[in-house]
Order: sequence, then C-alpha cells, then structure tokens
Amino acid sequence: MDIEEQYDKLYKFCYYRLKNRELAEDVCQESFLHLLQSDTYKAQGKALQYLYTTARNLCTDLYRKKKTEQMPDELACSFPEDETLERLSVKKALEKLGEDEREILLLRYVNELPASTVAAILGISRFSLYRRAAKAVENFKKALREEDING
Repeated sequence: MDIEEQYDKLYKFCYYRLKNRELAEDVCQESFLHLLQSDTYKAQGKALQYLYTTARNLCTDLYRKKKTEQMPDELACSFPEDETLERLSVKKALEKLGEDEREILLLRYVNELPASTVAAILGISRFSLYRRAAKAVENFKKALREEDING
C-alpha cells in the first residue's frame, strides 16, 4: 500500500464528509495512527478496509457531535474564484444524489478502491455494491444531463 497515495485519497474522503480542512486532516491522521497501532489488520491484509472504516466512523462521530452547530462550508472557497461552469454543474449534480450514492461514487471511482473493500466499508455485499454503484452512476448522469454537462 502506497501510504502517500492513500493518505491523499483518505483526506479527500474525509474532507468530502466533513467539509472542513482541519477536521479532515485530523481524522485522516488519527485513522492512520489507529492502523499503525493495529497489527491484526495489517497481518490479515485488510489495512485499506480498516483505514476507511476507521475514517468513516470518526467522521460520523464528529458529525454527530457537531450536528447542532453549523459546520463551515469550505467547499465554496476550495476552488478559485474563476470557477468553471462545469465544476459548478458537477457539484450541483452531486448534491442531487443521496449521501449513500455520493459516498459510493467517491470511494469506488474517485479513490479507486476495490469493490470488495468498498462493500466491506459500507457493510454490504459486493452484489449489492455493484447494483447501488450502477444506480448511482445512472442518477449522476441524469443529474449531469439536467445541468447540461453530459447531455
């Protein structure tokens, strides 16, 4: 496992969920610390699954703690001011998807995790993942067409 590559991907995953740079960095680092302290999962060859499951759980815990507070939306300032129409449309199309669909697309296609790992992280079968991923891609394409990007 390439630690630098996985760190960047895990950070993106955490940032997507938390929309806060500092919190995403903290969760990412804490996830790696948990992994490094756990010899069991490395020996079983499930380090990637353990890493993402830990990060996902930590993000969920943070979200629950901050639920009453408004979490800052750094996504609006993460792109330059001269943001292209395409990026805005992709963002709008993603916002039209459900949380589960966005998470599947991020893990499977953006972070390029193996289907078996994504299924294990989400606690579903690979068959169910394939079905949900196909539906998420279909819904994303439909949302993009509505935003005049892909249609």
